[in-house]
Amino acid sequence: MIELIPAIDLIDGKCVRLTLGDYSQKTVYHDDPVVIAQEFERQGIRRLHVVDLDGAKSHHIVNGSVLRAITDNTQLVVDFGGGIKTDADIEQAFEQGASMVTVGSIAVKSPQLFLRWLHRYGADRIILGADVRDGKISINGWMESSSEDLIPFLGRYISEGVRHVLCTDISRDGMLNGPSIPLYRDILRKYPTIHLIASGGVSSNDDILALERAEVPSVVFGKAYYEGKIDLTQLM
Repeated sequence: MIELIPAIDLIDGKCVRLTLGDYSQKTVYHDDPVVIAQEFERQGIRRLHVVDLDGAKSHHIVNGSVLRAITDNTQLVVDFGGGIKTDADIEQAFEQGASMVTVGSIAVKSPQLFLRWLHRYGADRIILGADVRDGKISINGWMESSSEDLIPFLGRYISEGVRHVLCTDISRDGMLNGPSIPLYRDILRKYPTIHLIASGGVSSNDDILALERAEVPSVVFGKAYYEGKIDLTQLM
């Protein structure tokens, strides 16, 4: 069974979703992310993906107190991303209760720092974030493009011990037009040993089942759930 990982994206301490990573296309789904996290837990979810969008934009963690509130009030395994740029940031994320962190921009801009974190905290606590637009890695909350091509970018870090990869197709995020299954198949064909987490475009239970048939281990979803297009009771 594919692992189901709902996402809670944070702006101003609220649960939101963006369209195509555009901060001007924001929908607020709930003022209290803890309530949403508890509802996921009641439905049998065990893991949560929390993204500090303010942090991604500001280059440091902004919503750490919300992370702490979620981890204090649920038993969910939380992976946290957004704004993790320094040793102090990653330590704060773990201190506030994150079990894992998702790091993308630093892997592009400061490879040695990323590797130091990978070796210090271990491959089970560091998720390599790979946000992709037209085959290139994007960074800093998707506001900045890089020259990094996806496949060699992944390969460089997998060879250093990375086991968990969260790959988001930005062109599909928030669009509810289906996930990039061919992209994920290509990644798994090239790197069959990684634990790949698919993200972006999931619009229905059928999309999640299609990813499962493609042998993708895990899926992150958000907007489709908040808009009533995913029924977790049929997937658990």
